[in-house]
Amino acid sequence: MTNSENSPVLTFNGEKYDINTLPDKVKDLLKAAKVADNQIKIQEDNLKLITIARQTIAAQLQKELDSVDTIS
Repeated sequence: MTNSENSPVLTFNGEKYDINTLPDKVKDLLKAAKVADNQIKIQEDNLKLITIARQTIAAQLQKELDSVDTIS
């Protein structure tokens, strides 16, 4: 195997690039894209937690309202 066969490869828009030979600006952009992806994942997880919390609050609200008289 040659060194290029062991190098990490970026596939972008159907083209393949040896990551080790990319300019620093491109590597920085790849890092920024990874950070953005990680932040999206964190926010998606937060949204899931907030959704569960809202469902729990709604269930507790319903339980409390079960003992309260309704109005017509």
